Amino acid sequence: MLHINDLTYRIGGRVLLDGATVAIPRGHKIGLIGRNGAGKSTLLRLITGELEADSGSINLRNGARVGTVAQQTPEGSQSPRDFVLAADVERTALLAEAEETTDPNRIAEVHTRLADIGAETAPARAAAILAGLGFDEEAQTRPLDTYSGGWRMRVALAATLFSAPDLLLLDEPSNHLDLETRLWLENHLVSYQGTIVLVSHDRNLLNTIVDTIVHLDDCKLTVYRGDYDWFEKERRERLALRAAEFAKQLEQRRHMQAFVDRFRYKASKARQAQSRLKALERMDELPPVRPDHEVAFDFPNPDQMAPPLIALDNASVGYAPGQPILARLGLTLDMDDRIALLGENGNGKTTLLRLLTGDLKPMSGSVRHSSKMRVGYFAQEQADAFDPTRTAKEELALRMPGATETKIRSHLGRFGLTQERADVKVASLSGGEKAKLLFACITRDAPHVLLLDEPTNHLDIDSRQALVGAISAYQGAVILVTHDLHLVELCADRLWVARNGTCQAFDGDIDDYRKTVLESRRAARRRDKGERPSGDNKKDRRDARRASASARTARASQRKAAAAAERRLETLGKEKAVVEAKLADPALYRGPPFEITMLNKQLADLDRKISAVEAEWLAAEEAIG
Repeated sequence: MLHINDLTYRIGGRVLLDGATVAIPRGHKIGLIGRNGAGKSTLLRLITGELEADSGSINLRNGARVGTVAQQTPEGSQSPRDFVLAADVERTALLAEAEETTDPNRIAEVHTRLADIGAETAPARAAAILAGLGFDEEAQTRPLDTYSGGWRMRVALAATLFSAPDLLLLDEPSNHLDLETRLWLENHLVSYQGTIVLVSHDRNLLNTIVDTIVHLDDCKLTVYRGDYDWFEKERRERLALRAAEFAKQLEQRRHMQAFVDRFRYKASKARQAQSRLKALERMDELPPVRPDHEVAFDFPNPDQMAPPLIALDNASVGYAPGQPILARLGLTLDMDDRIALLGENGNGKTTLLRLLTGDLKPMSGSVRHSSKMRVGYFAQEQADAFDPTRTAKEELALRMPGATETKIRSHLGRFGLTQERADVKVASLSGGEKAKLLFACITRDAPHVLLLDEPTNHLDIDSRQALVGAISAYQGAVILVTHDLHLVELCADRLWVARNGTCQAFDGDIDDYRKTVLESRRAARRRDKGERPSGDNKKDRRDARRASASARTARASQRKAAAAAERRLETLGKEKAVVEAKLADPALYRGPPFEITMLNKQLADLDRKISAVEAEWLAAEEAIG
């Protein structure tokens, strides 16, 4: 399908691709990955012909149609459905010709071709794709100008998917999609019949869809057969092998050079020394192995606060008087909670976050929390509001009046904005670096609660993994709004779902929620077709739901118990390390003996506690299965 041969491309004197080569077979689904700024989006633009390479070639199969999502959002009075239908250029042209031509032979040819390409079913196919991306029947017929930029980007994506190109190029297609829509997109791409090149930092999307990873690193393209997890494993093994080979060659060169230095001027050994010197010159020097960069993410821990941190009692919230967006809210939040807030866009997730921050007041009911509670709120529009003429250090200094420069730089360093990057103006920071600056700003006072609204949109995979570690180590409460399933799976132990004008706890994990969403969409499609489930089927499904809900409740309880035990183990481990460090200090044994006795007693007590908590953790993990 696609052959890239010895491709070189430079921009502003910087080399992005240097002799890059890869062959992509027809029908394969490729995940194109690499660090931010490596040149992934640039490579897609080279494939489409928007950019021209300095050297090398890009060859497509003859007649292959290439599709990509336009960067320019669609606009005008046209409806989303009409815009999507127009993406099938051949069908549109044939329909127009069928209206105008008077030649009977040509009319027959046109109608035959329309039948061949399934023109009659096109409206239904377009409607199904739009529905999958969140447009109901009424929304599909409204003018494009009535939609926000994010929704119009969905229309552009729908048009590309509808045109069903032979080679589909997608650059972060799940960005700005809610989790429910992302699940639909995932299923659609899994069953897509053409070739896909997918640029994404979404680990779950890569694991679910692609069968091959192409890694853009050090200006080269390297192929790994398998999904992202397999790539990660194989890359570690390749790097370990290369490191071993480099170390072996380094030792070999050192040994040969030592012989030359020792004997090159000794007559009896001069010939052997010259031979080794020539061998050294002929030897291909292996490049050193560059370790993958470490990404810093470290949230400062807050002081402890009695539960609950926040309690909502029959609260309602909205913007217009008497018109609540969410009502009947009865939710509580504790220090050890890790909650994923789910629900389709427009169902009030951001409204609930603003209620929790205090930006919105309840219309009725109550929201109770301590006056000393601190909240850190991450939202992308905050990062977009940074002054582009200030440096990262200056932005944080504005929010930390009176703090020393050392303290400001140290806090930025928690998120990888070290000495050099701290002095870079915001206008020159990447999207990921702006997100890290925002993390630094919202955690400057060690908040008790972190509200994270799509925190991974501009983070690469390494940064996302570092964020998972930071959330796990953080000792406050976290509420996540994200389309990143990997983040939800590893971090959330409870789910809240916003829908039907309220928000409630969901009994189950993310896999249960995925099944619920997909079944709900299948049921909606059956209703649209006029199908009605039989009474027996209704009863069977009702019984199955009850049994499933009971099992989910048990698993959720055990999952929370396991997470709590894991956090207690971490705390006890730190306490034990402190006691062991004191016992290892020689100065201790020059002091009063009772201190040694007391510390040994503390150590024994900690060992007993650790054993008990480990038993709790193992029991909870076994119950989860």
